[in-house]
Amino acid sequence: MVSQSKTPAPEPSTTNMPSAPPAVKGVAKTLAQHHKAVIGFLLGFFLVLLLYTFLSGQLVSSEDAIVRAVTQQSTAAVHTDQDGRTTSPTSPTSTSSNTTQGKNTERSSQPAVNDEASDKMEEDLIRQDIDQAGTKNGTNHKPGAPRKPICDLSDPRYDICEISGDARTMGTNRTILYVPPVGERGLADDSHEWSIRDQSRKYLEYINKVTVRSLDAQAAPGCTSRHAVPAVVFAMNGLTSNPWHDFSDVLIPLFITTRVYEGEVQFLVSDLQPWFVDKYRLILTNLSRYDIVDFNQDSGVRCYPHITVGLRSHRDLGIDPARTPRNYTMLDFRLYIREVYSLPPAGVDIPFKESSMQRRPRAMLINRGRTRKFVNFQEIAAAVVAAGFEVVPVEPRRDLSIEEFSRVVDSCDVLVGAHGAGLTNFFFLRTNAVMLQVVPWGHMEHPSMVFYGGPAREMRLRDVEYSIAAEESTLYDKYGKDHPAIRDPESIHKQGWQFGMKYYWIEQDIKLNVTRFAPTLQQVLQMLRG
Repeated sequence: MVSQSKTPAPEPSTTNMPSAPPAVKGVAKTLAQHHKAVIGFLLGFFLVLLLYTFLSGQLVSSEDAIVRAVTQQSTAAVHTDQDGRTTSPTSPTSTSSNTTQGKNTERSSQPAVNDEASDKMEEDLIRQDIDQAGTKNGTNHKPGAPRKPICDLSDPRYDICEISGDARTMGTNRTILYVPPVGERGLADDSHEWSIRDQSRKYLEYINKVTVRSLDAQAAPGCTSRHAVPAVVFAMNGLTSNPWHDFSDVLIPLFITTRVYEGEVQFLVSDLQPWFVDKYRLILTNLSRYDIVDFNQDSGVRCYPHITVGLRSHRDLGIDPARTPRNYTMLDFRLYIREVYSLPPAGVDIPFKESSMQRRPRAMLINRGRTRKFVNFQEIAAAVVAAGFEVVPVEPRRDLSIEEFSRVVDSCDVLVGAHGAGLTNFFFLRTNAVMLQVVPWGHMEHPSMVFYGGPAREMRLRDVEYSIAAEESTLYDKYGKDHPAIRDPESIHKQGWQFGMKYYWIEQDIKLNVTRFAPTLQQVLQMLRG
């Protein structure tokens, strides 16, 4: 038999499989390379993002430092302008932004405040932003608009303007001009103007007004004279010629307004009254070392570094120390008046105690010439002598020399008179002297205290008041006891001030009951001896 050998079947092997076509191999290679590229891109992007985050944090910190430095420099340049607003050399808008940012930062670092304080701070910030953005009280102010002159019309007694810088006068036009510096100059339509009565009683309609106006330098008249001291413009007319009004309306307000200058100020007087200048020359020349200018007749253009238009006044014949530059008081004013008239200083006692000789205390008895006069003056004078006083009878006149009369008043221990202008001579009394005021009928106690009693006590004088009975008034004989002016004075006052003025200030004279008056004289005598 012939034997046949079998060929074993080959094992499965890739090497033995048919090979792929070349095109397929190219595609596979391309896909593999693309996959590697994507992975590399994502890895690189992640690294770049990480690096960017790190570097941006550093840049922000550096930028914050720069901003803080700029803010500090800006805050250091901030100052307060003449209107009390906060400004800086930058524009109004940037100033407002910087200032507000600074305040908000400060608030966040401070302890919490109550709602009212917080609201006020908020209001202040808003108000400041509004002001600097160019609107206030409905009036547009362009950047750089003049902020002066500043006229304050808010006080019920007086108006006043304070002008610092280039201030010019045009007397014949009753005009004061303010020329703002270059940094404050605005356009022509930015000018401001006020008209005020330059006296302490702004409601007196017959006092002529003075105009205060801001004006660009190109439109302003040139100076015919330049002055190194400030000036004050004020009126001498009004209710003057009555000594009480002379002091209450002009001299005390002038003292309040100008005493701080210590004579280095010039007076420009509108509606100048020659008699007033002559009568009070010592006071006027002490408050100002310079010639008084008749403002209405002054045709030149005077230039001053500062001008005040108007006079400050706190109340009738009074001073509020809290509203004066150096806390002046009525006592300061009385001592100042005594110094002006060369009277003994404050340390000298009343004449009755200062004299080494045994003598009676001296009482000046003032008799008014017209209203509220003593109809039994001689009988009253005799009663004062009987009480133990030496009497100095006086009937004040307008042409009386104050220099001479002040020395007579100073020699007295008591000033006796009915409620009225004659009592204004109490400025010449010494400390602890007595003012004895006879109060007329008609519920006159309150005005008597306000106009004389209160001021006397503020000046360290002793105030005694004697209120007359109805029978001591000449109104009693004229109208009878049943007339409302006698029976019910309050009903008269309720009808209006003019009715009270008619009966109690103008028509009334006084016939003192000297028996009823005697205990008051003894009271005064005991005060002087005490």
